[in-house]
Amino acid sequence: MTATATKPTTGRSLPDLPERAQWRATLAIAHKELDDAVRSRWFWMWAIAFALLAGVLASVALPGSRIAGSASFGRTAASLVALVQVIVPLMGLTLGAQSIAAQRESGALRFLLSHPVNRTEAFWGFHLGLSAALLAAASAGFGAAGIVTAIRSGGAQAGAFLRITLLAWILVIAMLGVGMFISAFTRRASSALGVAVFVWLAFVFLGDLGLMGTAVATRMPVDALFFATVANPIEAFRLAALGSFVGSLDILGPAGTYAVDALGPALMPVIVGVLVLWMILPSVGAWIRFRTSKDV
Repeated sequence: MTATATKPTTGRSLPDLPERAQWRATLAIAHKELDDAVRSRWFWMWAIAFALLAGVLASVALPGSRIAGSASFGRTAASLVALVQVIVPLMGLTLGAQSIAAQRESGALRFLLSHPVNRTEAFWGFHLGLSAALLAAASAGFGAAGIVTAIRSGGAQAGAFLRITLLAWILVIAMLGVGMFISAFTRRASSALGVAVFVWLAFVFLGDLGLMGTAVATRMPVDALFFATVANPIEAFRLAALGSFVGSLDILGPAGTYAVDALGPALMPVIVGVLVLWMILPSVGAWIRFRTSKDV
């Protein structure tokens, strides 16, 4: 009787693995990523810093108890939106940038793919675990601000507060996808982190100040200025968040007035749609790159 040679199982593809087992593998990897993130001092630094800053900003924005509801909430919301624009994208970008590159550099990725796990399961396991960690960190900040706001202003505008929280969740997942996209193309965690910080600076500072300077210098048309602003995910978040509690973007000047006149009721769906695209496309691009790459 002739012995039949068997090929060793690799992490490349598992066509005969049941779908339920594939989901179990993805969730197991996600659980490990979440545990690793929770054990990381960087995660706790981000979570505690964001919660403290959000709580302090809410307290400063509400200096007295029971102030007029809409005015007090407007100050709190504007402060939170400004904080989210700076902190939340940096959280998502840095954690995402280190996700694949750090495991590739340490050899953990090679070890993981030597098990009966394919690249798709590994990638979405990383993504789900880090998403859960980031959503928890963002929720801690909004929870602290929400408690202070409820105590000081009686819980006015709770619906708008929840909408801003949801938009911040979308933004942090979008920035995680951008970070993972960077990580999928780099071999060293330090290089990925450097690129992520540069991208953060471009989004946060060049996106706003750069557009303002360009608009003044080149006399950019109002419609082009608006669409260039919306294309930036952080600016799209800001516009959507302001619209969620102000009710109109007319306060933003000519660009806001143009947007309201041109898009009408479709304005907010368009802005939120841009955010959702940023949440989907970089993650899918990172997955395609990771799935087709031979680097481990």
